[in-house]
Amino acid sequence: MKRHVEPALVKPARMAHYVLRVRDLAASARWYEAVLGMKRVHGNGAIEFMTYDDEHHRLALVQTPVTALTPGAPGLDHVAYTLASLEELLATYKRLKTAGIEPVWPINHGLTTSLYYADPDGNRVEFQVENLDTKEELNAYMRSEAFAANPIGVEFDPARLLERYEAGDPLDELRRQGSA
Repeated sequence: MKRHVEPALVKPARMAHYVLRVRDLAASARWYEAVLGMKRVHGNGAIEFMTYDDEHHRLALVQTPVTALTPGAPGLDHVAYTLASLEELLATYKRLKTAGIEPVWPINHGLTTSLYYADPDGNRVEFQVENLDTKEELNAYMRSEAFAANPIGVEFDPARLLERYEAGDPLDELRRQGSA
């Protein structure tokens, strides 16, 4: 069954998470534990994923060398918004592409299929759609060996993903890493 996605202004379903570059990963993690009651979900010495509720993560802290100023200096990396469906993500892609705005980083994180966009100053906004159907599946994936082996994900071609979606390819296949 073929599909057609119309360019559309899609409002995010909810705020997802944010990522901060920090100079001292352990001290920052302790501060977010104390201030927001966040708990560690996954960490590897370079990045810490934390949450304060049933979301797989609300905050990621990334260790940044003290000598780094730009890019990569401590500060906000991106703000992420979860959309309700893959169709909404692709409608947003199509609308922004028509306006001459291309994603700077299309990536399937395993948990999500995500498109990152940079504003004129380089601040990034992520639009994401969850690849798993339940909070339990998402939380289990965050704790899995697959996530530990690759917590960042696999880049993809959003034009190819749109093409496959509009051709009617199965959603379960389109949500898998490496499908586009």
